[in-house]
Amino acid sequence: MIYRETPARRPASTASATVKALTTLTAATAVLALGACRPGDHRGQSGDPTGPPPAARAEAGPTANTEPPAECPATGVRIRSTGGDAAMGLRALGLELVNCGERPYQLNGYPVLHVFDKEREPVMLRVVNGAKEITSGFDQPPRQVTLAAGERATAVVLWRNLVTDSTVVATNGEFLTVAPAAGQPDEEVDPDGPIDLGNTGRIGVSAWKKADPSTPVPSRPAPPPAPSAVPSSVSPPDSRL
Repeated sequence: MIYRETPARRPASTASATVKALTTLTAATAVLALGACRPGDHRGQSGDPTGPPPAARAEAGPTANTEPPAECPATGVRIRSTGGDAAMGLRALGLELVNCGERPYQLNGYPVLHVFDKEREPVMLRVVNGAKEITSGFDQPPRQVTLAAGERATAVVLWRNLVTDSTVVATNGEFLTVAPAAGQPDEEVDPDGPIDLGNTGRIGVSAWKKADPSTPVPSRPAPPPAPSAVPSSVSPPDSRL
C-alpha cells in the first residue's frame, strides 16, 4: 500500500492573521500614494478651481477701489467748482450748487466767498456782487430760485490778474470757500489754480441762477465776454498828449 503525504493545514487563526496583514499593507500603500500627490502638483488642470472657493469669494466683499457715493451734507445742498477759464488777465471760475436733499431749496442772492492763502490765512479783499467793477455781462440782479430735489443752480466767480501799483505786493489765494448765502455753512471748492488777484484787492461773483435741466453739467464755465481794452481800474490816457 502506498501512502501519500498531504500538507498539514494551517490553523484558522493563522490564515485570518495573514489576510488582515495583507489588507493593512494594501491600505497603507494607497494612503502613501495619495499623500504623494499634492494639490500643487496638478494645479491648473481641467476641473481644478484656480481661485478661492465660492464661499470665500462671497465673503471677500467688494473690491478695495469701490468708493461709496458721496453723502449729502446736512444743509441739503452740495457746492463744487466746474473749472476755470482765463483770457487776457480775466479769470472766471464756475460754481454749481446741487440740491442733493429731498426737500425744495430756495436761493435769492449771491454766493458768499472767502479766499485763503497757502497757510490758510484769510486774504483781505472786497467781494463785488455782480462783478460790474471787473467786467460786464454778469450784472443780472438776483432772483428767487427754488430747486427741487436733484436740480442745480450756477454762478461765476471773476477776478483780474492785474497789477496797477508796483509798490503793492500782488495777492495770491490758494483756497476758496463758498456758502449759498450769508449766515449759511460754507464748503471748500477747488479753485482750479491760484486765485491771482494781482494788487486789485477785489473779486466778483454773479447771482445764483437756476440751471436748465437739459443742459449738461459743464466741466468749465462759459468764457467771459471780451474785456474792455482798458481795465476799469486804470484811467485812460489823455488824448491831448
